[in-house]
Amino acid sequence: MDDNDSKTLSRPEFEKACRDFKAELSSEDVLTLFTAFDINRDGSIQYDEFLRVIRGDLNETRKALVLKAFERFDKNGDGVVDLEDLVGTYNAARHPAVLEGRKTQEQVLAEFLETFETHHNILFDSVSNHQVTRDEFVEYYTNVSASIDDDIYFQQMMINAWRLQPEVSTAYEQRVWAVQQPRPSRP
Repeated sequence: MDDNDSKTLSRPEFEKACRDFKAELSSEDVLTLFTAFDINRDGSIQYDEFLRVIRGDLNETRKALVLKAFERFDKNGDGVVDLEDLVGTYNAARHPAVLEGRKTQEQVLAEFLETFETHHNILFDSVSNHQVTRDEFVEYYTNVSASIDDDIYFQQMMINAWRLQPEVSTAYEQRVWAVQQPRPSRP
């Protein structure tokens, strides 16, 4: 499929793949499909874009975890995470670019926030303002989620990344949580 080994599919490669796999689609349908997969509108389909479209939105379990993490991230509870929310939480003073004098701490923190805005900005053709909304945060983790098959793994990743308290409701989840807890050290 990827004839030029670019790790992406160009429109001609995608059209050829549709023909090779005997997908009986009109030229217009192939174009519509290609456009749906080319989320960032760069004229090619990356693997992550493909997964994001195929997998769709977060399931309810994952979305609940992401929203819980957003609440933790949004220190002042105003529904937007900005530089003010990061003060005292994330220290950029030891970032290599700050230590080398290439960037200020504020620039490093702004780039950190921009990470969460990127996917949403691509989808809605907007620009970064270094303020992360709930929708931007959910879109970021929807893209992360697309490459994680297992709900338990996704849950553990979110718990570890955001220091969340797990909600263990089923016996299976309770066993998984118990196994993953550190053992007390012996004297």
